[in-house]
This record gives sequence, C-alpha cells and structure tokens, in this order.
Amino acid sequence: MSKKLPFVALAAAIAGCNQLPSVGPDYSEPEFNDVAAALPDAGKPPEMAEDERIVISSDSMQQWWTQFDDPVLETLLESAVKNNLDYRTAQKRLEEANWVLLGTYSEFLPHIGANGDWSHTINRQRNASLSGTGIDKRHSKVADLGLGLDWEIDVFGGSRRATEAALASAESAGWNLASAWLALTTQIGRQYVALRTCQERIAVAEANLKLQTETYDILKSRLDSGIGDELAVNQCVYVVEQTRARIPQLMAQEEKLKNALEILAGEMPGVLHEDLKPLETSRDWLLAPQKLESLPLDMIRARPDVKSAERKLAAQCARIGVAKANWYPKLFITGSIGYQSTTPSRLISHGALMSSFGPSASWAIFSAGAIYATVKAEEVRTEQAALAYELAIAQAYEEVRNAYSAYSQEYHRYRALADAVKAAQDAVTISQDLYKNGLRDFNNVIDAQRSALSLEEELVVSRGEITLELIELYKSLGGGLASESEK
Repeated sequence: MSKKLPFVALAAAIAGCNQLPSVGPDYSEPEFNDVAAALPDAGKPPEMAEDERIVISSDSMQQWWTQFDDPVLETLLESAVKNNLDYRTAQKRLEEANWVLLGTYSEFLPHIGANGDWSHTINRQRNASLSGTGIDKRHSKVADLGLGLDWEIDVFGGSRRATEAALASAESAGWNLASAWLALTTQIGRQYVALRTCQERIAVAEANLKLQTETYDILKSRLDSGIGDELAVNQCVYVVEQTRARIPQLMAQEEKLKNALEILAGEMPGVLHEDLKPLETSRDWLLAPQKLESLPLDMIRARPDVKSAERKLAAQCARIGVAKANWYPKLFITGSIGYQSTTPSRLISHGALMSSFGPSASWAIFSAGAIYATVKAEEVRTEQAALAYELAIAQAYEEVRNAYSAYSQEYHRYRALADAVKAAQDAVTISQDLYKNGLRDFNNVIDAQRSALSLEEELVVSRGEITLELIELYKSLGGGLASESEK
C-alpha cells in the first residue's frame, strides 16, 4: 500500500465534513403578512384639480440633502461622516465584528505551536554498605525541542455554526453602521433646518420691529406737534418693546443650534459660526409636496435597523448549533515532531529525532446538565431575538405612519396659515388707515400688528416643520440605504 494513501483518505474525510449537515436548526427568515391598512394620507387639497404630489422613491431619499442645493449643509454632512465621534464608534464596532469573524475561520485550520523544555532532576537515595550508610545523588537531564499539531475535524458543525453566527453578527454591525449614518444625517438635517428657521424668525421679528418703530416715530411726531394721542403713543411703545423682547430669546436659541451642529459635525463649538451665520437672502425650504403610494413589508424590512435585528436573530439561531455540538464527540488530528535528548549538546541530532501523528477523540459523556442548560439558554435567547425582530418591524410601521401623517397634515396647516398671514397684513394696513382718518382708535392697529407678527412667525415655523417632517419621513423609510446596497 502506498504511504500517501492514508493522507489522501484523511484529506478527503476532512473535505467531506464540510458537506455534512450541522447540528442545530437551519435559519430561515421569519414570514410576516403584509399590512393591508391604508396609509394616513391627508389626500390632495380640495382646491387642487389633480394630485400634483411627487411619489417618494428610493432615489429621492438617497442623499436627500442635495435637493436643497445648500453647500453649507453638504459641508456639515461631509465633516460629520469624518469626525462625528458616535459615528466613528459605530465604525469601530463594525471593524471589531469583522476581526471576530476572521478569527472564527481559524477553527477550520490546524493549530501549530512550538515548544521547548530543559530539566535537570536530582534524586537522593540512601545507600547501605559495609562502611556504613550514605546518600547517592543521581542526576538526570532531559532537553526537548519541537512542534506540536492540533486540528479539530468539524464533524458535527460546531465550528461552522460559530462562523455562521460571527458572519451574521458582522452583517448586523454593518447595518448598525448604516443606521448610525442615517441617524446622523437626519439629525444634522433637522438641526440645520431648525437653525435656518430660527434665523428667519429673527428676521421676521426685526422686520416687524422696524415697522412698529416707524409707526411709533409717526405717532410721537404727531404728539409733539400737538395733534397726537398720548395713549396711542404709550400703547405703541409697549408693542415695540414686546417685539424687541422676543429677539434675545430667539438669538439664544440660534446659538444653541449652532453649537449643537458643530458638535454633530465633529468640531468644537464656535469653529463654524461664520459658516452658520444668517443667509444674506431669504430662501424657501419647501420642496414639492410628496406622497407614498403604498407601504409594502419589503420596504420596512429594508430599513437598516430592521435588517440589523434580523441578522442578530440569524446569529443567535446559529449559536444553538454551537451549543448542541458539545453533546457530540470531538475528533482531532494531533501530531508532534521534535528532538529529545538527555545530553543538551546532542539535542539536534538524528538519533534525538522523535515524531508522532494520529487521531484522537474526546466526548463529554457526563456534564451534570451544563450542556443541556446552555442549549436551552441559547434557544430562549433566539426566541427573544425573534420577538425583538418582530417588534422592530412593528415600530418601523409606527414611525412611518406617524411621520407621514405629520408631514401631510402640516401642509394643510401651512396653507391655512399662509391665507391667515395675508389677511393679517391686510388688516394692519386697513387699521392704520382707519386710525389716521379718525375712524378707529389705536387698539385696532395694535391688535392687527400683534396678530400679523404671531401669524408670520407661525408660518415660518410651519414651513420649517414641513421640511423637518419630510426628513423624518425619509429616515423612517430607511433613507434608501437598503436599495442602494442591493445594487
């Protein structure tokens, strides 16, 4: 028989182990039924002859910030992806998971280690003779130097299941990173729109303050000329000062929003203040109205956080097999080659060469229920992961419906406020004319100006809120990340 034949048979046996079924359950993604409930769509405005809303698509959600054509916002996002500490932490978690995965592949390969030893033993023995008793000292010296081989043959699939678990965990970490990216871009977008909205509110207050101050100057001039009304002047003063008092609060809020944006971008507060100063020209943040035609289950399952939960479930399912493999025998190929000699100087010699090679096995026949308990614990953890996955899907539906409702309803509010602002501005003009002609007192002017300022602020806030809700809707839909990864 050829000496190579046993090694060929051994290699074939090892390769065949990879084709053997692994103990433990094979994972399959849980099935869910599509939700048939209609979306909370506010519908098209009644005055529109046809629905002019744009259907939200994955393409429109990917890099949504480019729709605003704002270089400051784009710069903030680029800086955040590079410098944000939370996002960098998520990157490190993915890196850690990939290294753990790489480590599991080593279980399929032989482990080789070097060893060396030298010992000097002295045995003391009593020796009786005619001349009396004495103690003999016997010296023994042994030196060893060699390599050892230990290779577990994965017959029952414990190592394969461990690799499945590590791979699924690494994929989960990858989706966690995508989820962190989505959360980061959403947060920056929301803070940036809130900052610009706050700056517009300051501009509205300052514009109203200017108009009210001009009214005060006219009234004061008429009073100084002896034809004015002192009560009207005093009333105008507290209106002016009330408007002036709104501005410091808004400016404090502006500072907080700037500082928060700089932290998100990975910069120290104050560094980007020049870039975040108010825009020289006012701009409208409103995009064209958008809508969802449906909300299929596939879209929900494509969200990064939902996919991460599904991968965690797959990893946990594989760990059941890892635990069950401990019930079965473990087969090893062991071997060693090296030198052993009682004379250190002759250690490296042909006569000192020793080698051994052969199979070995171990089997935990009795473990006092420890393996059984471990298996049951892994099964319960898998049930928990399945419930967490189901909950993630339910919460995703909730977030989409809430965001879509808030977005579509805010559009109705905005249109109503726009009509109210126009009416309030007309009321200011009419009340001023009536006062000048002596047909009404100044209280009508004060009420009209207050209403106009309040409604103009509400309109600015509503316009910003529509954009904030749209960004939140993009986030709840997964931001198009899953579809991008599948391309």
